[in-house]
Parts: sequence; structure tokens; C-alpha cells
Amino acid sequence: MIKNSSHYSTPSTILVVEDEPTLATAIAQRITAEGWTARVASDGASAVQAAAQLKPDLVIMDIMLPVMDGLEATKRIVAERPVPVLILTARDDEADKVTGLGAGADDYMTKPFSMRELIARCKALLRRVERAKVIAKNSENEKVLDFGSLVIDPAQRIVTLNGSQVHLTPTEFDLLATLARKPKSVLTREKLLEEVWDWVDASGTRTVDSHVKALRHKLGSQMIRTVHGVGYAFEPPQEDAE
Repeated sequence: MIKNSSHYSTPSTILVVEDEPTLATAIAQRITAEGWTARVASDGASAVQAAAQLKPDLVIMDIMLPVMDGLEATKRIVAERPVPVLILTARDDEADKVTGLGAGADDYMTKPFSMRELIARCKALLRRVERAKVIAKNSENEKVLDFGSLVIDPAQRIVTLNGSQVHLTPTEFDLLATLARKPKSVLTREKLLEEVWDWVDASGTRTVDSHVKALRHKLGSQMIRTVHGVGYAFEPPQEDAE
């Protein structure tokens, strides 16, 4: 376990799950340099146990792990308690990323990566947690977005499709709600990054693409339209005529 005496009274705690000791140590040291507290786990099973005890503010999760892989560990951690998860994958494979996001992760990075970008992603995810609380408060009186077969309840953060609840990650819900509040309107990737991820640059546009693919997997491919070179638009489901 690696800890530091933070500059802040309540530093964020980040669980680093990585079986390569050199990389795990480097990440933990960079985290502590930011004034956060770091805890390291070297396999998926230990990560699940550590998350239950530590209740971290953020988890950095490698996919390829011994004992229990990172995808299964992510599923178990977020099922026990909502927490943002940043997955690390050694392959630049879109299918792996969509699978990781489907397991409950909020973002991903492909190895090798720069520590500077890793910290920037961590800061963005931690900001999103605080921002989500404000959004939830502001959504308490927001009306239900009823598109017939698809119903989005911003206050309760529930989505139903054909009467059955669809289980979305917090990021997936925010992305869907952001698009659905402006049906048929095209939102650029940069605008979505700003609205959903609270990022002010375009370095994560591929993250938007991967989350859209994860949403399409759960809701069907027709509800989110791609505008090539620009962004995405929500297309309300077409109801059959009576």
C-alpha cells in the first residue's frame, strides 16, 4: 500500500490495479505527487476486496490481470458501489474498449500512455463525480423524456426500453440524456466531451465514439445517428402506426 501526506484535508483515494510492478509503482507515485492517496492491487480478486474496504474515489484497472481479469473485477466493483473506473488495455482494439465500457468502466486508455494524460483523465473523472451530484440535484424536477418505447427519467436516472429497464453506467446515462434533450440536433464530439466528461479539449473524442457504440449495443443501432466528421444526433424511436 502506498500513501502520502496530502496537501488537502480530504484527498481523493485512487485504487491502482496493475500486475506489472514497475508500472504500478510509477502510476502510484505520480498519483501521490498530485496530492491524492494511492493504493495498489496486483490482481482482480484483490482489487475487488480492496475496493470494498477502501471505497476509493476512482479505480484505474488493467484488463489483463491474474486470478480475475479486469473486466470481471470492474463488474463486481461497480455492482457493489458506483465508482468511476478507468481501464487500461494493451491493445488498441475497439471491441475490447466497448466490452470494457459495457462492464461498467467510464473511460479507457491504451498502453503505452503518458502519465500526463493519465492524470488529466483522472482529474476529469473525479470532476465528473462532483458535477454529477449537481446535475442530479438540478434534474430533480426535470420532466421525464418520453419517446414512446424509450423513456428516460432524469430525476431517477432510469431508462426503460419497451417496458424493461436498461442498465446503463453513469456516463452512458449522461451521454444519452444529453443527446435526448435535443432530439435530432447534431452535437459535436467536442461539445459532448464538454457536457458529459467536462473536458475542454478534443483529446478524448474516441472515448465518445466508444461510449456511443456501447449505448447502441444496449439500445439498438438506430437511436444515435452518426454525422461523419461532426458528431452524433439522437433519433427518437419510430413507433408503429396504429
